Amino acid sequence: MRRSLALIASSAFALSACAPTLQDAPPEAAVSAPAQWRTRLDVTAPVERDWWNGFGDPQLSRLVEQAQRNNADVQIAAARVEEARATELGSRGYLLPTLGAGAEGAYRREVSPFGQPRTVAVAQPTFRASYELDLFGKNAARVDAAEAGVAASAAAQEAARLSVTAATASGYITLLALDRRLAILEETLQARQEAVKFARDRAEVGYTSQLPLRQAEAEYQAAVQLVPQLKSQIARQENALSVLTGELPGAILRGGTLADLRQPAAPATLPSELLRRRPDVAAAEYRIVAADAKMRVARADFMPSIDLGASAGLALSDLLADPIGVWSLGGSILAPIFQGGKLRAQLDGATAQRDQAAWAYHSAVLDAFREVEDRKAVLANLKDQEAALVAQREAVADALRHARNRYRAGYTPYIEQVDAQRALLGVELSLVQAKADELTALVGLYQAVGGAPK
Repeated sequence: MRRSLALIASSAFALSACAPTLQDAPPEAAVSAPAQWRTRLDVTAPVERDWWNGFGDPQLSRLVEQAQRNNADVQIAAARVEEARATELGSRGYLLPTLGAGAEGAYRREVSPFGQPRTVAVAQPTFRASYELDLFGKNAARVDAAEAGVAASAAAQEAARLSVTAATASGYITLLALDRRLAILEETLQARQEAVKFARDRAEVGYTSQLPLRQAEAEYQAAVQLVPQLKSQIARQENALSVLTGELPGAILRGGTLADLRQPAAPATLPSELLRRRPDVAAAEYRIVAADAKMRVARADFMPSIDLGASAGLALSDLLADPIGVWSLGGSILAPIFQGGKLRAQLDGATAQRDQAAWAYHSAVLDAFREVEDRKAVLANLKDQEAALVAQREAVADALRHARNRYRAGYTPYIEQVDAQRALLGVELSLVQAKADELTALVGLYQAVGGAPK
């Protein structure tokens, strides 16, 4: 028996010499981290795990935590992790022997050697065991691929959670910005309503013509028609946030106003740390590992397969005075000789999938650096934009005051006041947008640096 096994093993290694070699990943797919960021921010702080609490709004924190628990995309990602774990557990079964038990039985009528009919009952319970020798690492490679698949799924789940967290925080900030725009519009309506009353009073006593009155009414109605649009946007934003948190579309409670939100410091991270922090980059790297393992599986298909088997049982029959023990031991070797190019095609396909994974990793790394740089660039320039808008608002507000006084004194036509009102509304809405852009850019930067490690 030992001599037979040695012969089988030596034959297998001899037949494996014709297996093709594995190709390395494209060297161009490798990416090295830059020494420093292109854009530098003055005030930075370490990344906190619950960074969304830094905005100081309890309702924002509640929505984020609810989305992390209930969002459908996060739950789908969690189910994929469980699927990958089940696949890993199944792949480990290839490394273990298979055991089975069965029984064969019959009750038949036959002719005896003496030409007499007889009825015979026979049975043979059997215990079987088989094991595939993993001399070339095929089954171990299956396990490696499954383990990498679990790690990739877990990283993808973390990436989904981070994406949902950022989307929830950004969506809530956008909702508060819409609330502030509506408040500004309502203040503008009140001011323009007073302007209409003033123009009507002057027109009724004949101090001015109907033109200023019609101009004032037109500006008032122009502001009125913006209110339904904003209310519609607010409702849609509330519905989007509700669904994001796993709820039916509905109203969203506010924890404060846009002005009440604190602005946390920008997260500090080095370019060399980014690749270890980003879960999507980690998932892409694990997919390369899984693809490499699948390549090894495809190469091992060129190798001979060696199977060992054993069975033992009893032969029972009413023709036997006592049961007879039966057993067998054996082994087999099967080497592929001609498969019509199927094995080569499978290996080429696995190699191409590995190359795809390598380039996907390349793309994920470049996108990670770009996203960080984009957010940093936005934050670095928004302060200057906001300062310019504040100065513009002061100038426009003063111009509106002068235009109103000159119109009421009869020195200038009403159109000058209209122009100043329009300019002030535009600047105030731009200031709200700049504030929202700054906060959402911070959220995006936290997402771009990978949130906080577990």
